Amino acid sequence: MSKSSIKAALLQAHSIIGLAIALVLSLIGLTGATMSFEDEIVASLNAGIMQVEARSTPMLTPDGLIARLQATQDFGKVSAVTMASDPSRAVRVRFARNEGGSRPSSVYVDPYDARVLGTPRGEEFFATVRKLHRWLLIPGDANGYGRQVTGVVAIGLIVMLISGLVLRWPRRAGRVKIWLKPNLALRGRGLHRSLHAVAGTWVLMIYLVMTLTGLWYSFDWYKNGATWLLSRPSAVATPMQPKMQPKSPRGAGTGATEAGPLALDRAWSAFLHEQGSRFATAQLTLPAGAGIVVRIRSWSRDASHDGARDEFRIDTVTGRLVSSEIYADKSIGERILASVLDIHRGSLFGWPGQLLFMMAAALMPLFMVTGLMLYLSRRKHRRPSRPTVGNLVPGE
Repeated sequence: MSKSSIKAALLQAHSIIGLAIALVLSLIGLTGATMSFEDEIVASLNAGIMQVEARSTPMLTPDGLIARLQATQDFGKVSAVTMASDPSRAVRVRFARNEGGSRPSSVYVDPYDARVLGTPRGEEFFATVRKLHRWLLIPGDANGYGRQVTGVVAIGLIVMLISGLVLRWPRRAGRVKIWLKPNLALRGRGLHRSLHAVAGTWVLMIYLVMTLTGLWYSFDWYKNGATWLLSRPSAVATPMQPKMQPKSPRGAGTGATEAGPLALDRAWSAFLHEQGSRFATAQLTLPAGAGIVVRIRSWSRDASHDGARDEFRIDTVTGRLVSSEIYADKSIGERILASVLDIHRGSLFGWPGQLLFMMAAALMPLFMVTGLMLYLSRRKHRRPSRPTVGNLVPGE
Protein backbone atom coordinates (compact mmCIF):
# COMPACT_ATOMS: atom_id res chain seq x y z
CA MET A 1 0.00 0.00 0.00
CA SER A 2 1.48 3.34 -1.07
CA LYS A 3 1.91 6.36 1.15
CA SER A 4 -0.75 8.30 -0.75
CA SER A 5 -3.33 5.53 -0.36
CA ILE A 6 -2.65 5.33 3.39
CA LYS A 7 -3.17 9.08 3.72
CA ALA A 8 -6.34 8.85 1.64
CA ALA A 9 -7.69 6.14 3.95
CA LEU A 10 -6.76 8.19 7.01
CA LEU A 11 -8.47 11.25 5.56
CA GLN A 12 -11.58 9.22 4.86
CA ALA A 13 -11.64 7.84 8.42
CA HIS A 14 -10.90 11.28 9.88
CA SER A 15 -13.77 12.82 7.92
CA ILE A 16 -16.35 10.11 8.64
CA ILE A 17 -15.61 9.98 12.37
CA GLY A 18 -15.57 13.77 12.54
CA LEU A 19 -18.96 14.09 10.86
CA ALA A 20 -20.41 11.43 13.16
CA ILE A 21 -19.29 12.95 16.45
CA ALA A 22 -18.79 16.66 15.65
CA LEU A 23 -22.08 17.87 17.12
CA VAL A 24 -21.73 15.86 20.34
CA LEU A 25 -18.09 16.94 20.70
CA SER A 26 -19.06 20.59 20.32
CA LEU A 27 -21.75 20.16 22.97
CA ILE A 28 -19.31 18.47 25.35
CA GLY A 29 -16.69 21.15 24.71
CA LEU A 30 -19.04 24.08 25.33
CA THR A 31 -20.51 22.58 28.49
CA GLY A 32 -17.02 21.76 29.76
CA ALA A 33 -15.91 25.34 29.14
CA THR A 34 -18.99 26.58 31.01
CA MET A 35 -18.07 24.52 34.08
CA SER A 36 -14.38 25.49 34.10
CA PHE A 37 -14.79 28.17 36.75
CA GLU A 38 -17.93 26.80 38.38
CA ASP A 39 -16.56 26.94 41.94
CA GLU A 40 -15.44 30.54 41.57
CA ILE A 41 -18.72 31.63 39.97
CA VAL A 42 -20.88 29.90 42.60
CA ALA A 43 -18.76 31.35 45.42
CA SER A 44 -19.17 34.84 43.97
CA LEU A 45 -22.93 34.45 43.52
CA ASN A 46 -23.43 33.16 47.06
CA ALA A 47 -20.92 35.15 49.07
CA GLY A 48 -23.71 36.49 51.26
CA ILE A 49 -24.93 33.09 52.48
CA MET A 50 -21.58 31.32 52.74
CA GLN A 51 -20.32 33.44 55.62
CA VAL A 52 -21.63 33.97 59.16
CA GLU A 53 -20.56 36.06 62.10
CA ALA A 54 -18.11 34.15 64.30
CA ARG A 55 -19.31 33.76 67.91
CA SER A 56 -17.92 32.57 71.19
CA THR A 57 -20.56 29.85 71.54
CA PRO A 58 -19.52 26.38 70.32
CA MET A 59 -20.63 25.25 66.88
CA LEU A 60 -23.20 22.48 66.61
CA THR A 61 -22.15 18.90 66.06
CA PRO A 62 -23.41 17.19 62.87
CA ASP A 63 -26.22 15.38 64.72
CA GLY A 64 -27.35 18.51 66.53
CA LEU A 65 -27.23 20.56 63.34
CA ILE A 66 -29.26 18.03 61.31
CA ALA A 67 -31.81 17.58 64.12
CA ARG A 68 -32.46 21.33 64.39
CA LEU A 69 -32.58 21.71 60.61
CA GLN A 70 -35.11 18.92 60.16
CA ALA A 71 -37.19 20.29 63.03
CA THR A 72 -37.81 23.54 61.14
CA GLN A 73 -38.63 21.97 57.76
CA ASP A 74 -38.76 18.50 56.22
CA PHE A 75 -36.04 18.65 53.58
CA GLY A 76 -35.81 14.88 53.21
CA LYS A 77 -32.90 12.57 53.93
CA VAL A 78 -29.52 14.26 54.35
CA SER A 79 -26.84 12.86 52.03
CA ALA A 80 -23.82 15.05 52.83
CA VAL A 81 -22.72 17.74 55.26
CA THR A 82 -19.77 20.04 54.53
CA MET A 83 -18.25 21.70 57.60
CA ALA A 84 -15.29 24.04 58.03
CA SER A 85 -12.83 24.75 60.81
CA ASP A 86 -13.23 28.47 60.11
CA PRO A 87 -15.84 29.76 62.63
CA SER A 88 -17.13 32.25 60.08
CA ARG A 89 -17.92 29.67 57.38
CA ALA A 90 -21.47 28.38 56.90
CA VAL A 91 -22.29 24.67 56.73
CA ARG A 92 -23.58 23.24 53.47
CA VAL A 93 -26.14 20.42 53.64
CA ARG A 94 -27.05 18.27 50.63
CA PHE A 95 -30.05 15.98 50.40
CA ALA A 96 -30.73 12.59 48.82
CA ARG A 97 -33.09 12.03 45.93
CA ASN A 98 -36.75 11.71 46.85
CA GLU A 99 -39.15 9.00 45.68
CA GLY A 100 -39.79 10.91 42.47
CA GLY A 101 -36.10 10.81 41.57
CA SER A 102 -35.49 14.54 41.96
CA ARG A 103 -32.95 15.97 44.37
CA PRO A 104 -33.89 18.92 46.61
CA SER A 105 -31.60 21.92 46.44
CA SER A 106 -28.84 22.06 49.02
CA VAL A 107 -28.89 24.75 51.71
CA TYR A 108 -26.36 26.77 53.65
CA VAL A 109 -27.04 26.88 57.39
CA ASP A 110 -25.61 28.73 60.37
CA PRO A 111 -23.24 26.35 62.22
CA TYR A 112 -24.26 27.83 65.61
CA ASP A 113 -28.05 27.53 65.48
CA ALA A 114 -28.83 25.68 62.19
CA ARG A 115 -30.70 28.68 60.82
CA VAL A 116 -31.18 28.32 57.07
CA LEU A 117 -29.23 31.05 55.28
CA GLY A 118 -30.40 30.26 51.78
CA THR A 119 -30.19 28.02 48.73
CA PRO A 120 -27.10 28.52 46.57
CA ARG A 121 -27.78 30.31 43.31
CA GLY A 122 -26.46 28.66 40.17
CA GLU A 123 -26.61 25.16 41.64
CA GLU A 124 -29.44 23.86 39.44
CA PHE A 125 -27.95 25.49 36.34
CA PHE A 126 -24.55 23.87 36.76
CA ALA A 127 -26.18 20.56 37.73
CA THR A 128 -28.01 20.55 34.39
CA VAL A 129 -24.87 21.55 32.49
CA ARG A 130 -22.96 18.75 34.22
CA LYS A 131 -25.59 16.16 33.25
CA LEU A 132 -25.44 17.43 29.67
CA HIS A 133 -21.64 17.25 29.67
CA ARG A 134 -21.37 13.77 31.18
CA TRP A 135 -24.53 11.99 30.06
CA LEU A 136 -26.09 14.21 27.36
CA LEU A 137 -29.26 14.37 29.51
CA ILE A 138 -30.02 10.77 28.55
CA PRO A 139 -32.33 9.16 31.17
CA GLY A 140 -30.60 7.14 33.84
CA ASP A 141 -27.73 9.59 34.33
CA ALA A 142 -24.64 7.58 35.34
CA ASN A 143 -26.61 4.32 35.09
CA GLY A 144 -27.94 5.06 31.62
CA TYR A 145 -26.37 4.94 28.17
CA GLY A 146 -25.16 8.53 28.24
CA ARG A 147 -21.80 7.77 29.81
CA GLN A 148 -21.08 5.07 27.21
CA VAL A 149 -22.00 7.45 24.38
CA THR A 150 -19.64 10.15 25.64
CA GLY A 151 -16.96 7.48 26.11
CA VAL A 152 -17.27 6.32 22.50
CA VAL A 153 -17.11 9.94 21.36
CA ALA A 154 -13.94 10.42 23.42
CA ILE A 155 -12.34 7.39 21.74
CA GLY A 156 -13.37 8.83 18.38
CA LEU A 157 -11.65 12.10 19.28
CA ILE A 158 -8.42 10.24 20.08
CA VAL A 159 -8.54 8.60 16.63
CA MET A 160 -9.15 11.99 15.03
CA LEU A 161 -6.24 13.60 16.89
CA ILE A 162 -3.80 10.90 15.84
CA SER A 163 -5.00 10.76 12.23
CA GLY A 164 -5.08 14.55 12.01
CA LEU A 165 -1.48 14.76 13.22
CA VAL A 166 -0.35 12.26 10.59
CA LEU A 167 -2.30 14.01 7.83
CA ARG A 168 -0.88 17.45 8.54
CA TRP A 169 2.75 16.35 9.13
CA PRO A 170 4.73 18.84 7.01
CA ARG A 171 7.82 18.11 4.99
CA ARG A 172 9.79 20.56 7.09
CA ALA A 173 8.57 19.34 10.47
CA GLY A 174 11.38 21.09 12.34
CA ARG A 175 10.04 24.58 11.62
CA VAL A 176 7.91 25.79 14.52
CA LYS A 177 6.22 28.44 12.37
CA ILE A 178 4.66 25.78 10.13
CA TRP A 179 3.14 24.02 13.14
CA LEU A 180 1.84 26.99 15.13
CA LYS A 181 1.16 29.94 12.78
CA PRO A 182 -1.94 29.91 10.55
CA ASN A 183 -1.67 31.41 7.08
CA LEU A 184 -4.27 34.16 7.28
CA ALA A 185 -3.40 35.39 3.80
CA LEU A 186 -5.21 32.42 2.32
CA ARG A 187 -8.85 32.49 1.35
CA GLY A 188 -11.60 29.92 1.14
CA ARG A 189 -10.63 26.29 1.44
CA GLY A 190 -6.97 27.06 2.10
CA LEU A 191 -7.82 29.30 5.07
CA HIS A 192 -10.20 26.73 6.50
CA ARG A 193 -7.55 24.01 6.23
CA SER A 194 -4.91 26.24 7.86
CA LEU A 195 -7.17 27.19 10.77
CA HIS A 196 -8.30 23.58 11.25
CA ALA A 197 -4.76 22.18 11.22
CA VAL A 198 -2.96 24.85 13.24
CA ALA A 199 -5.66 25.21 15.91
CA GLY A 200 -5.67 21.42 16.17
CA THR A 201 -1.95 21.50 16.86
CA TRP A 202 -2.42 24.10 19.61
CA VAL A 203 -4.91 21.99 21.51
CA LEU A 204 -3.67 18.50 20.63
CA MET A 205 -2.07 17.70 23.99
CA ILE A 206 -4.90 19.34 25.97
CA TYR A 207 -7.52 17.29 24.11
CA LEU A 208 -5.52 14.12 24.71
CA VAL A 209 -5.42 14.87 28.44
CA MET A 210 -9.15 15.65 28.46
CA THR A 211 -10.12 12.46 26.63
CA LEU A 212 -7.80 10.11 28.53
CA THR A 213 -9.11 11.41 31.85
CA GLY A 214 -12.71 11.67 30.62
CA LEU A 215 -12.74 7.96 29.79
CA TRP A 216 -12.33 7.37 33.55
CA TYR A 217 -15.96 8.42 34.00
CA SER A 218 -17.34 6.48 31.02
CA PHE A 219 -16.03 2.93 31.25
CA ASP A 220 -15.51 0.80 34.35
CA TRP A 221 -12.93 -1.35 32.53
CA TYR A 222 -10.86 1.76 31.84
CA LYS A 223 -11.14 2.95 35.45
CA ASN A 224 -10.25 -0.47 36.82
CA GLY A 225 -7.32 -0.77 34.44
CA ALA A 226 -5.96 2.66 35.40
CA THR A 227 -6.36 1.82 39.09
CA TRP A 228 -4.53 -1.49 38.63
CA LEU A 229 -1.74 0.23 36.69
CA LEU A 230 -1.16 3.21 38.99
CA SER A 231 -2.09 1.92 42.45
CA ARG A 232 -0.06 -0.18 44.81
CA PRO A 233 -1.52 -3.69 45.24
CA SER A 234 -2.71 -2.97 48.79
CA ALA A 235 -4.62 0.10 47.65
CA VAL A 236 -6.57 -1.66 44.89
CA ALA A 237 -8.81 -3.61 47.25
CA THR A 238 -11.45 -1.46 48.93
CA PRO A 239 -12.57 -2.32 52.44
CA MET A 240 -16.06 -3.71 52.85
CA GLN A 241 -18.55 -1.83 54.96
CA PRO A 242 -19.67 -3.56 58.12
CA LYS A 243 -23.21 -4.84 58.01
CA MET A 244 -25.91 -3.10 59.97
CA GLN A 245 -25.87 -4.35 63.53
CA PRO A 246 -29.19 -5.44 64.98
CA LYS A 247 -30.73 -3.16 67.53
CA SER A 248 -30.28 -4.33 71.10
CA PRO A 249 -33.34 -4.69 73.35
CA ARG A 250 -32.45 -1.53 75.26
CA GLY A 251 -31.40 0.36 72.13
CA ALA A 252 -27.88 0.88 73.45
CA GLY A 253 -24.85 0.83 71.24
CA THR A 254 -26.64 1.52 67.97
CA GLY A 255 -26.26 4.70 66.02
CA ALA A 256 -28.92 4.09 63.41
CA THR A 257 -31.82 1.83 62.67
CA GLU A 258 -34.15 1.42 59.76
CA ALA A 259 -36.60 3.71 61.54
CA GLY A 260 -34.19 6.36 62.76
CA PRO A 261 -31.53 8.67 61.33
CA LEU A 262 -27.86 7.77 61.19
CA ALA A 263 -25.82 9.13 64.12
CA LEU A 264 -22.76 11.08 63.00
CA ASP A 265 -21.27 12.48 66.20
CA ARG A 266 -19.12 9.41 66.96
CA ALA A 267 -17.71 9.48 63.45
CA TRP A 268 -17.10 13.22 63.70
CA SER A 269 -15.29 12.83 67.02
CA ALA A 270 -13.11 10.06 65.56
CA PHE A 271 -12.31 12.28 62.59
CA LEU A 272 -11.33 15.21 64.81
CA HIS A 273 -9.11 12.85 66.80
CA GLU A 274 -7.34 11.87 63.58
CA GLN A 275 -7.10 15.31 61.97
CA GLY A 276 -7.21 17.74 64.86
CA SER A 277 -7.05 21.32 63.61
CA ARG A 278 -5.19 20.44 60.39
CA PHE A 279 -8.30 20.39 58.22
CA ALA A 280 -9.90 23.43 56.61
CA THR A 281 -13.00 21.74 55.16
CA ALA A 282 -14.53 18.32 55.76
CA GLN A 283 -17.37 16.66 53.88
CA LEU A 284 -19.34 13.89 55.56
CA THR A 285 -21.08 11.65 53.03
CA LEU A 286 -23.73 9.33 54.41
CA PRO A 287 -24.25 5.82 52.98
CA ALA A 288 -27.02 5.58 50.42
CA GLY A 289 -28.58 2.44 51.90
CA ALA A 290 -28.69 0.93 55.37
CA GLY A 291 -24.93 1.05 55.90
CA ILE A 292 -23.35 2.45 59.04
CA VAL A 293 -20.01 3.61 57.62
CA VAL A 294 -19.70 7.29 56.77
CA ARG A 295 -17.07 8.66 54.40
CA ILE A 296 -15.31 11.86 55.44
CA ARG A 297 -13.18 13.76 52.94
CA SER A 298 -10.84 16.36 54.39
CA TRP A 299 -8.98 19.24 52.73
CA SER A 300 -6.12 20.97 54.51
CA ARG A 301 -5.55 24.71 54.47
CA ASP A 302 -2.66 24.41 52.03
CA ALA A 303 -4.34 21.98 49.62
CA SER A 304 -3.27 22.96 46.10
CA HIS A 305 -6.27 21.37 44.35
CA ASP A 306 -9.45 19.46 45.08
CA GLY A 307 -7.82 16.06 44.67
CA ALA A 308 -5.29 16.79 47.43
CA ARG A 309 -7.51 15.44 50.17
CA ASP A 310 -7.48 12.83 52.92
CA GLU A 311 -10.30 10.30 53.12
CA PHE A 312 -11.60 8.37 56.11
CA ARG A 313 -14.29 5.73 56.49
CA ILE A 314 -15.63 5.55 60.03
CA ASP A 315 -18.17 3.28 61.70
CA THR A 316 -20.88 5.53 63.12
CA VAL A 317 -21.91 2.98 65.77
CA THR A 318 -18.54 2.36 67.39
CA GLY A 319 -16.54 5.33 66.10
CA ARG A 320 -13.96 2.87 64.78
CA LEU A 321 -11.76 3.97 61.91
CA VAL A 322 -12.46 1.46 59.12
CA SER A 323 -9.93 2.82 56.62
CA SER A 324 -7.97 5.95 55.83
CA GLU A 325 -6.24 7.35 52.77
CA ILE A 326 -3.77 10.13 53.50
CA TYR A 327 -2.80 12.14 50.44
CA ALA A 328 0.75 12.73 51.67
CA ASP A 329 1.28 8.96 51.92
CA LYS A 330 0.08 8.21 48.39
CA SER A 331 2.45 7.21 45.61
CA ILE A 332 2.72 9.35 42.47
CA GLY A 333 0.32 7.04 40.63
CA GLU A 334 -2.22 7.16 43.44
CA ARG A 335 -2.02 10.95 43.51
CA ILE A 336 -2.78 10.96 39.80
CA LEU A 337 -5.83 8.76 40.40
CA ALA A 338 -7.03 11.06 43.19
CA SER A 339 -6.65 14.08 40.91
CA VAL A 340 -8.29 12.77 37.72
CA LEU A 341 -10.99 15.47 37.76
CA ASP A 342 -8.46 18.24 38.45
CA ILE A 343 -6.31 16.99 35.55
CA HIS A 344 -9.38 16.73 33.32
CA ARG A 345 -10.35 20.37 33.81
CA GLY A 346 -6.83 21.81 34.17
CA SER A 347 -7.25 22.99 37.77
CA LEU A 348 -4.25 20.90 38.80
CA PHE A 349 -2.16 23.66 37.21
CA GLY A 350 -3.94 26.54 38.98
CA TRP A 351 -6.13 29.17 37.35
CA PRO A 352 -3.86 29.51 34.28
CA GLY A 353 -4.44 25.81 33.58
CA GLN A 354 -8.19 26.20 34.07
CA LEU A 355 -8.24 29.15 31.67
CA LEU A 356 -6.17 27.28 29.06
CA PHE A 357 -8.39 24.20 29.24
CA MET A 358 -11.53 26.36 29.11
CA MET A 359 -10.33 28.11 25.93
CA ALA A 360 -9.41 24.77 24.35
CA ALA A 361 -12.84 23.32 25.16
CA ALA A 362 -14.57 26.42 23.78
CA LEU A 363 -12.67 25.99 20.49
CA MET A 364 -14.37 22.67 19.78
CA PRO A 365 -17.13 24.19 17.58
CA LEU A 366 -14.40 25.75 15.41
CA PHE A 367 -13.26 22.28 14.36
CA MET A 368 -16.84 21.26 13.62
CA VAL A 369 -17.40 24.27 11.36
CA THR A 370 -14.04 24.20 9.53
CA GLY A 371 -14.10 20.41 9.23
CA LEU A 372 -17.60 20.47 7.74
CA MET A 373 -16.61 23.20 5.27
CA LEU A 374 -13.53 21.24 4.21
CA TYR A 375 -15.60 18.11 3.71
CA LEU A 376 -18.20 19.92 1.58
CA SER A 377 -15.41 21.57 -0.39
CA ARG A 378 -13.81 18.21 -1.18
CA ARG A 379 -17.18 16.83 -2.26
CA LYS A 380 -17.65 19.80 -4.57
CA HIS A 381 -14.24 19.39 -6.18
CA ARG A 382 -14.72 15.63 -6.67
CA ARG A 383 -18.08 16.09 -8.41
CA PRO A 384 -17.50 15.68 -12.20
CA SER A 385 -18.49 18.71 -14.24
CA ARG A 386 -21.13 18.05 -16.90
CA PRO A 387 -21.10 20.02 -20.15
CA THR A 388 -24.14 22.18 -20.88
CA VAL A 389 -26.50 20.60 -23.43
CA GLY A 390 -26.71 23.81 -25.43
CA ASN A 391 -22.97 23.87 -26.04
CA LEU A 392 -22.78 20.38 -27.48
CA VAL A 393 -21.96 20.09 -31.19
CA PRO A 394 -24.39 17.88 -33.16
CA GLY A 395 -22.94 14.47 -33.87
CA GLU A 396 -20.73 14.41 -30.76
